[in-house]
Amino acid sequence: MAAEGSSKTIVYAALVGNILVATTKIGAAFWTGSSAMMSEAVHSVVDTTNDVLLLYGYHRASRPPDESPPLGYGRELYFWSFIVALLIFALGSGVSLYQGVLHVTAPEPIQDPIVSFVVLGLSFVFEGVSWLFALRRFRSESARFGWYEAFVRSKDPLAFMVLLEDSAALVGIVIAAAATAAAVLLARPVWDGVGSILIGILLGIVSVGLARESKSLLIGEPAHSELSRSVLDIARRSPGVLQANGLLTVQLSPAEVVAALSVEFADDKRADGIEQCVISIETEIRKQHPSVAALFIKPQTNARYYAARARRWRVGS
Repeated sequence: MAAEGSSKTIVYAALVGNILVATTKIGAAFWTGSSAMMSEAVHSVVDTTNDVLLLYGYHRASRPPDESPPLGYGRELYFWSFIVALLIFALGSGVSLYQGVLHVTAPEPIQDPIVSFVVLGLSFVFEGVSWLFALRRFRSESARFGWYEAFVRSKDPLAFMVLLEDSAALVGIVIAAAATAAAVLLARPVWDGVGSILIGILLGIVSVGLARESKSLLIGEPAHSELSRSVLDIARRSPGVLQANGLLTVQLSPAEVVAALSVEFADDKRADGIEQCVISIETEIRKQHPSVAALFIKPQTNARYYAARARRWRVGS
């Protein structure tokens, strides 16, 4: 729960920063007529909308389970994170590319470029503060696994989406500043449009990465292997258990997992004895792993388990 609260704080920090950045960029874009600045303004407006959608998804996902759906609403967060990725592509990348092509084919001089540089500098500071918040939250995972693996392993879109959004925003500001400087110093307004196209390409790449990871979470990723190994070890050590055959897990939300465990019990165990073994296993698993929101234990011989798994794989292939 502490990690979830930390991720939510990151989104609030990003929202405040993006509101400030979007306001200043919109004013500067209309004042200077810069295509790159307009692309950055659209980028910030999209980021602000995305933060609101992520917070809305977090609120919806926090609702307790009921009859529909019985396992809760945790995956709503993954749905809204996928929508955010689509918005970055459709609006952020699409509008930036359109603006860039428009100004490359019909370049116009930037009016009062000093305003652009001041606004971009302030925006870099605002985005940088938000980026530091997100980086601090993400660094604990990346220190153990590396940046890319931590991104792929993460089950919390609030953390990695804000970090990638802010990283793209900082790179976009640098691109916009360089394009504006080139357009002014070289007296070639076409560079302003080139900067806008580069920003559009950058946002497109980021959106594809976010959409890929969000889709994977939405479809259903397994829990971390550490949790699976621990659950199997708990079952194997429990009295009355001959062996724990296997475990199937699905991530429901950043803090919730559903697990299905196949266990072979001792032959001398009757129904009431098996029930007591199941209660003991379930109690210990929930004690060590509160994130296991739903646990299903199936009494099954090892041979039947592997036969059923082989049939499932044949059907899947």
